[in-house]
Amino acid sequence: MSAIARTPSHSHFIEVRGLTLHVRAWRTHGADDRAPALVLLHGWMDVSASFQFVVDALKKPWRVFAPDWRGFGLSGRTTTGPGTASYWFPDYFADLESILDTFLPDDPVHLVGHSMGGNVACIYAGIRPQRVTTLTSLDGMGLPAARAEQAPSRYARWLDALRSPETMRTYGDLDAVADRLKRNNPRLSTERAQYLARHWARCNTDGQWEILGDPAHKLPNPVLYRVDEILACWQRITAPVLWVEAAQTTLYSMWARGDAKREHELRTEYRDRLSAFRHLQSLTIEDAGHMLHHDQPERVAQAIEDFIESHARTEPASATRV
Repeated sequence: MSAIARTPSHSHFIEVRGLTLHVRAWRTHGADDRAPALVLLHGWMDVSASFQFVVDALKKPWRVFAPDWRGFGLSGRTTTGPGTASYWFPDYFADLESILDTFLPDDPVHLVGHSMGGNVACIYAGIRPQRVTTLTSLDGMGLPAARAEQAPSRYARWLDALRSPETMRTYGDLDAVADRLKRNNPRLSTERAQYLARHWARCNTDGQWEILGDPAHKLPNPVLYRVDEILACWQRITAPVLWVEAAQTTLYSMWARGDAKREHELRTEYRDRLSAFRHLQSLTIEDAGHMLHHDQPERVAQAIEDFIESHARTEPASATRV
């Protein structure tokens, strides 16, 4: 392994409902089959290798599993022809359950999710509370609440988008891919960007590097985000929850589209949502943007391990900054 990726990973491929899913696995510090399991879930337009820096920063023996979600990385795509692909949250829940059934059929797990993966983790932990020992969400806030009256225009946007299938931009070489990653996240070092680029893209038959994500993921979602359903799942979670937010997260400003009043409303809305969790600890990672597992992997790894070590204690909600 390189200096930037010290812990070797191994790839596993499993068949799930007619689709091949890729699961990356690490063993840290000589972990054996009895070591506790940590399951890491990546976000939208990301891949399992995104967690390499956090895995390298872990201090204890772990069996670590991280899937590429369907349509991302080395996992299969649902596309059978132009405009035919579809990706729904229930599919992610089912894929996660199949992965747990395959690799960890008898063990409740420590579940960690970033961004979209945090959303999946939190909902799944309410669907199957008995399967999750601890739950950590990394900047996985979910979407702003939708209103029923938005449905007609949302369906119309989706129908219009189907007329012109989405495409992914290509790049001339891996350095160009790494530069794109650094533009997305100015905190990302050149060395880490170059490592991620090798997993985030592949060379196609034309000699161009294309992102390992199905363009169909860029379609507008025709299904409204129903917060009451999400919170109903959160309320059934029995595991202790660690809610980690990046101090310089861009999510609120992105959703508010520059409207300061709307951004304040969103921050208040999201704080109110946290009351749905029974056993909550919250933490803010300083000097980190939305990709906090790239910006501060050592702090993220420490936060996860410290939380898991103390998970048996049921404490009131608290907030700290590290």
